[in-house]
Amino acid sequence: MNSWFAHFAQVLVETCKDVLPIAAIIIGFQLFVIRKPLPNPVKTCVGFVYVLIGIAFFLEGLNMALFPLGELMAKQLTSPAFLGIAPDTLNVPWQKYGWVYLFAACIGFATTLAEPSLLAIAVKAEAISGGTIHAFGLRLAVSCGVAFGIALGTFRIISGTELYYYIIAGYVVVLIQTAFAPKLIIGLAYDSGGVTTSTVTVPLVTALGIGLASTVPGRNPLIDGFGLIAFASLFPIISVLGYAQIAGWRSKRAAQS
Repeated sequence: MNSWFAHFAQVLVETCKDVLPIAAIIIGFQLFVIRKPLPNPVKTCVGFVYVLIGIAFFLEGLNMALFPLGELMAKQLTSPAFLGIAPDTLNVPWQKYGWVYLFAACIGFATTLAEPSLLAIAVKAEAISGGTIHAFGLRLAVSCGVAFGIALGTFRIISGTELYYYIIAGYVVVLIQTAFAPKLIIGLAYDSGGVTTSTVTVPLVTALGIGLASTVPGRNPLIDGFGLIAFASLFPIISVLGYAQIAGWRSKRAAQS
C-alpha cells in the first residue's frame, strides 16, 4: 500500500508539472492582458485541484487496467490455441483473425460512444443547429466510423500492408465527400475525427495495436503496432460526412414526396 501511495504521489507531481504551465498562461492572460480578476477564485482553485487529482487517478488507472487489458485481449485472441493452428506456424491467413476484427470494431464503437469530448461536441452541435443535427445520431455516426477504422487498422497489422496506402485512399474519399457535403457539416465532421483521439479511446486502441503487433508472427511492435489512432481519426470524418449526405438526400426525397 505504501508503495502504491508513493507511485501515485509521483504521478500526481508529474501531472502538476504538465498542467501548471497551462494554468499559469490562463491566469496570466486573465490578470495582465484582460486585466480583470478571476471570477469565483475559490471555486476555480478547488476545480483545478479536482482536475489534477482526476488526471492522476486516470493515468494510474491506465497503467493498472486499460493498457494491460488491451494487450491481454490481443494476445489471447491471436494465440495459436484460440486460432486452432500449430504453435510454430509463421504464415497465418488473415481470415483466421475474424474475432480480432470483431473485437476491435466493438472496442472502437463502445469507447467512442462513451467519449466525453464527443458527447460535449454533439450536445453543442445540436444546440447551435437548433435540432438540425441530432446529438445521438452524430455520436452514432462517429462511433461507426471509428469501429470500421479500428477493424481495418487491425487488418493492416495482421496482413502487414503499408499504412500510407489506407491513409491516402481514405483522404481521397474525404476530399470527394467534402466537395458534395453540406457546408453546415464539414467543419463538424473534421472536428469529429479529432475528438475520438481522447481519454477513453486512445489507451485501449494503442494497447490493442501494440499487443497485436507483438503476437502476430512477423510483425514489429514499433513499426506495425502504431497507426490505429490514424484510422480512428480518419474514418469518423467519412462516416459523419456520409451521415450528413444521407440525411440531406432523405430530406430532399421527403420534400419531393
